[in-house]
Amino acid sequence: MPETDDNTLPRWLRAHGHQLATLDPDAEDDRDLEPLLEIVGHARVVALGESMHRSHEFLALRNRLFRFLARRAGFTALVLESGFPEGFALDAWIGAGGAGLRSILNDAVTYHFGKCQETLDQAAWMREQAANGARSVRYYGMDVPDSAASAAPAVRLATEVLERVDPSFAAAVRNRLLPRFGYLPADRSGLARAAPAIHAYLALPEAERNAITAGIAGLAQRIRAKRLDYAVIDAEGTEIALHSAEVAVAADAFLAAMADGPTRTWSPANIRDAAMAETVQWILEREPRVLVFAANGHVRKTAYLAPPFVTQPMSTMGEHLADRLGDDLLVIGTTFGGGTAWLHRPGPDDPEGHSTPFTEELADADPASLDAALADAELGSFFVDLRSAPAEVAAALDATSGRRNGPYIEPADVRRSFDAIVHVDRISPWHTWIDAHGHWE
Repeated sequence: MPETDDNTLPRWLRAHGHQLATLDPDAEDDRDLEPLLEIVGHARVVALGESMHRSHEFLALRNRLFRFLARRAGFTALVLESGFPEGFALDAWIGAGGAGLRSILNDAVTYHFGKCQETLDQAAWMREQAANGARSVRYYGMDVPDSAASAAPAVRLATEVLERVDPSFAAAVRNRLLPRFGYLPADRSGLARAAPAIHAYLALPEAERNAITAGIAGLAQRIRAKRLDYAVIDAEGTEIALHSAEVAVAADAFLAAMADGPTRTWSPANIRDAAMAETVQWILEREPRVLVFAANGHVRKTAYLAPPFVTQPMSTMGEHLADRLGDDLLVIGTTFGGGTAWLHRPGPDDPEGHSTPFTEELADADPASLDAALADAELGSFFVDLRSAPAEVAAALDATSGRRNGPYIEPADVRRSFDAIVHVDRISPWHTWIDAHGHWE
């Protein structure tokens, strides 16, 4: 192993890192982003990670990079860690406009990720591009539906298409399968709404869970078998219905694995990430180049491990995509130096499914972490291509313990996980319209 000293990595970063003049997506001067074009090259998928959800700086970075890549590199779609079926409502608004964008974002971007000014501003910019005819930009969700709490939205979207192409079968789905989701809690308005929905699923009798699984599998297989017939009536609608049904299968399997948990004797599987990778490939059949935005743990090209929570390595979306896309995939991870996190937890007076937001100052990064190593370069916010690291710098990167997610360190082989890194100097809470009680309009 090449010899290194404490200054090897900071010295290389100062020579090869590209400082960001701003994270503001509305900045007109984007010369600081020019080196990104060489880093991206001809990749069809740029997967940008975020170290913490609901942080303003990572959302601003996402917005700025997508706008730059749309203007300069022919990127046509923004793909988020959010429900696949729900996302079509936002994409429709981008194409046609109209009132009620906040309401659309509340439902179309899951895990509550749409409830912020940063995502509203990006949707408005995308709408402006479509309205002016400057360029065609689309929005897609790539995740399982309903914030991973049920398959219901995917089944509903598939059924809406069936109403046009197979009305009699659509009626059967509405009468036989959709009522089985009646177990879902009536109140789905809380920040922690996924928890009671999952608990309600787990409380179902095994026979009822099996009936849901069989119904969803039958839905997917029938659409696949009738694909050519349906396509005569509505070709793209059929493809959306089929993929929605397949996403529903994945969502149901994700939940069924939870039910098996107490008696499982085999290792777990990362069903969500496999499903997200399948959806990205589905999107690539429609779009030439896309920016995918999700947690670092999803986009990394190596197996995910995060003790004490995840103690057995699990394949990630990035790992699946790297296997299939090769050099058509570029993964950019993120790190940060410190700042304030926006978090939430159920309070003693919160009803089930509800949660109270709070902010928390984050301690300095573990000195052994990648975050601390990059902060030591004292460049502020910057990006760097890890693939260009010489042997002694590679050894210094390999010696880091991983990168952090809030106060936790996620072990990672940094150079195998990420092609490039954006380091953000400080993070702050997102600009959300969720109030101090966890409510929103």
